[in-house]
Amino acid sequence: MTQARTAGGHAMGAARDLRGAARHAAYAAGQAAVVAHVVAHVAAHELGAAAYAIKAARAGAPEGEGEAAGRLECRWQRDQLPAAIRELVLDDQRLRNDICWSVFDC
Repeated sequence: MTQARTAGGHAMGAARDLRGAARHAAYAAGQAAVVAHVVAHVAAHELGAAAYAIKAARAGAPEGEGEAAGRLECRWQRDQLPAAIRELVLDDQRLRNDICWSVFDC
């Protein structure tokens, strides 16, 4: 847990100096690395990695295709959800969409 949290912190720190897709991808990696520890304290953080991955897909897409790329990433993520938690995650996305840059509108 400590190693994951440290690695996540490094990824988040590196993200600050980046721009565009690389920045969002670094934040997604950092969120994913620290989420197990953070969720134990603040449940609202569990969507962070998914939201940053969608932002990275948007930012890395060719000009004019960002929204479509974001929707495709969002749908792909949802397709990966196990049935046992699917509705819980989708409800959480609906509830927290506004604080997650509205990336879960897919």
